[in-house]
Amino acid sequence: MSDLANIMVVDDEPSMLRYLQTLLEVDSYQVTTAQSGVEALQRVRRGQTPDLVLLDLLMPELDGLQTLEQLRHAKPDLRVVMLSCVTDTRKVTQAIKLGAQDYLTKPFQKAELDAVLTHCLSDRSGTAAENTPAGNVEELSDDQFFVSASPAMRKIREQVAQLAQVDVPVLMLGESGTGKEVVARLIHKLSPRTDRTWLKVNCAALPGELLESELFGYEPGAFTGATRSKPGKFELCDKGTILLDEIGEMPPLLQAKLLHVLQDQQFSRLGSRSFVKVDVRILAATNINIPEAIAGRKFREDLYYRLNAFTIQIPPLRERKEEIPLLLRHFMGVFAARYGRTPLSVSPALVQACLNYRWPGNLRELENFVKRYLILGDEPLILSELECRQAGQNVVNEVPAVAPKSKPQDLKSLVRSLKDEAEAEAISRTLNETKWNRKEAARKLNISYKALLYKIRQFNLDQV
Repeated sequence: MSDLANIMVVDDEPSMLRYLQTLLEVDSYQVTTAQSGVEALQRVRRGQTPDLVLLDLLMPELDGLQTLEQLRHAKPDLRVVMLSCVTDTRKVTQAIKLGAQDYLTKPFQKAELDAVLTHCLSDRSGTAAENTPAGNVEELSDDQFFVSASPAMRKIREQVAQLAQVDVPVLMLGESGTGKEVVARLIHKLSPRTDRTWLKVNCAALPGELLESELFGYEPGAFTGATRSKPGKFELCDKGTILLDEIGEMPPLLQAKLLHVLQDQQFSRLGSRSFVKVDVRILAATNINIPEAIAGRKFREDLYYRLNAFTIQIPPLRERKEEIPLLLRHFMGVFAARYGRTPLSVSPALVQACLNYRWPGNLRELENFVKRYLILGDEPLILSELECRQAGQNVVNEVPAVAPKSKPQDLKSLVRSLKDEAEAEAISRTLNETKWNRKEAARKLNISYKALLYKIRQFNLDQV
């Protein structure tokens, strides 16, 4: 790999140019140097095509960020690693937004440089990058995994690897079921906080008063029934990472208090006049239209700009269909092991039918589809149901009287499981149809609003 890679080093300090050139040539890299961003741009525009550019951030005339932006405009697939003697999270974030592959802070050890070069150049020889998992499925927990089988998700994976090292808020946007929580979990896993607490709070699951006490805690007498002090999620998550899921549902008054936490990393419990200082990384996720919510005064503009240090837009499944064959096999293996059943084959016809379908419920809908196929064990039936969905018809999920291949001793639990699966899928489908308007969904399902919230928690149907 290294004897073929061509690296351009751009730095206004001659001593740094000589130092990096020597380090790289010892490892058999081909090295060219430029003493300014202007010189580097001229070379690239004249047709020089380095495999990687090591670009200093602080330079006269054209600084590193301006050079990066123009280099990427001239050659969009050019790989650039930023070099700087200071760690400025705002500039790091801006560099990532402009397409930088990685970031090194001077002075750095040769081992750090080698790791970055391996990561950025490894796929030239067909090997996987150092921080990319083998294959396309990265297990995060018992029921969460990240798939990077499409160009869009591979780009997100690269961004996550960089953002994990920079302690700034990240806002994840996307439809319900696209995997926003999974992306947040991956940021935490790859960050220096990985061994600290990870917490997720669903801002839509509780009324504003309860959500405030859940996040910030309370003192005795703060409200009726508060007989003892209780720490909130922010205190419990000190030094860790907290995901505020469905943050678009947070009441505006509570948004103001959250803004204070983002600005000062401190808050007061309900009923207390003293402040609690915390060190928490805040991640947020929502599927609402942020500009509309700001215009309608449902979401604070100043909070949005505080959260929006970096935004990750997660595409729906219909825009990353390359992942569907992999997801089908992965879900089949996971659920077969979970339910103690023999995995069913995923035929070309089934794969093609899934590729043709739009999956409005995204990953969650595909997951439930595979569960149902595994339980029914009838490919023609499941294909027929998918065709009906494709045609916009409502499919009634009936529980089979006798499940195929069921074990006699597990019959009672299997029937309960089948009932739960059918109920969860019906609720999920109705929530998607109503764009997660819970009151409307409860009315359509003919159950109370409180019962629906209970079912959402029971079946883990929170928006992701």
